[in-house]
Amino acid sequence: MSVTFRAPTIDDADHMAALGERAFVETFGHLYTPDNLALFLQNHSPETWRRDLSNPACAVWVGEAGGQAIAYAKLLPPELPVAITAPAIELKQFYVLNGWHGTGVAQQLMDWVVSEARERGAKELYLSVFTENARAQRFYARFGFEEVGRQRFMVGTHADEDIIMRRAL
Repeated sequence: MSVTFRAPTIDDADHMAALGERAFVETFGHLYTPDNLALFLQNHSPETWRRDLSNPACAVWVGEAGGQAIAYAKLLPPELPVAITAPAIELKQFYVLNGWHGTGVAQQLMDWVVSEARERGAKELYLSVFTENARAQRFYARFGFEEVGRQRFMVGTHADEDIIMRRAL
């Protein structure tokens, strides 16, 4: 099945919220208590998506197959506890549903991320990734990302440790 990509609009907020929630739960849901997971998933609410999709500083690219959203990437200004000394942007979310891993969708999304970051004038691209997500770390390393720090990532009241990675553009 072929995948098409596009920039979602504010009218897609409900679909983007459902995709963000599904992707997070597929990958990480088993790690958290139901209460902590429910608190965290508020970050994927339709209201949050409406705010982001109406924010000109936010860029999103969604992949769809068979009329269903299956992957997306979201860029925003960086909010990380590291010194940022050049124009930069942060890859805030990068999700591909499990059934689409290994199909080239992630490669296509990352190509868009790099291109969009450059178009927005960024000289550096940042992201954070869970210390226990070795697959994602290997993927980002293939694209030239290197560790530059660590941060706490809250899922409800549960604190995880994330690796902060940077790639020069």
